Amino acid sequence: MVQVTFKNNPVTLVGNEVKVGDQAPGFTVLAPDLSEKTLQDYEGKIRLISVVPSIDTGVCDAQTRRFNEAASELGEDVAILTISCDLPFAQKRWCGANGIENVYTLSDHRNMSFGDAYGVHMKELRLLARSVFVVDQAGKVVYAEYVSEGTNHPDYEGALAAVKELAK
Repeated sequence: MVQVTFKNNPVTLVGNEVKVGDQAPGFTVLAPDLSEKTLQDYEGKIRLISVVPSIDTGVCDAQTRRFNEAASELGEDVAILTISCDLPFAQKRWCGANGIENVYTLSDHRNMSFGDAYGVHMKELRLLARSVFVVDQAGKVVYAEYVSEGTNHPDYEGALAAVKELAK
C-alpha cells in the first residue's frame, strides 16, 4: 500500500491501492444537487478524477482551478471529476464564487465510497488523500498518482498527458 503524509504526519489509508491496468472501482458520491453519481454516469468518456482533501484550501483550490482550465481545451469526450469530502452545498458555493464551470464537483462525505474504493480515505482525518486518476473509456485505469505529502501539488502535466494520449 502506498504511504502518504498530511502536514508531514503519517496517515492510514483505508482501502486498496488502485494501480495502472486495474479496472476502475465503482463508487457512489453526491452531486451538488444531492443526487447520487457513480463512475458509470460518465461511461464512454475519458475520466480524470482529481481528488482533494478540501476544496476550500490553497492547494486544493489551485488543483481544481488548473483542471477546470484544462477542461475547456480537452473537449466533450473528457469528464473531469473533482472529489472531496466537503459537503455538496460547500462545493456548489465555492464553484459559484470562483467561476468553476468545467469540472463536476462530487462529495464523498456520506459514506466514503470513493475513498475506500480507491484507497485514499485518510482514517485519522476522515478526508481524502490528494491523488489523481485517469480512467479510459472502457473503465481501465491508465494513470494513478497518490501524492506522497497531502499539502503538495500533484503532477498536473503527467495527468493531462495521459488524458491527451487517450484523446488522440
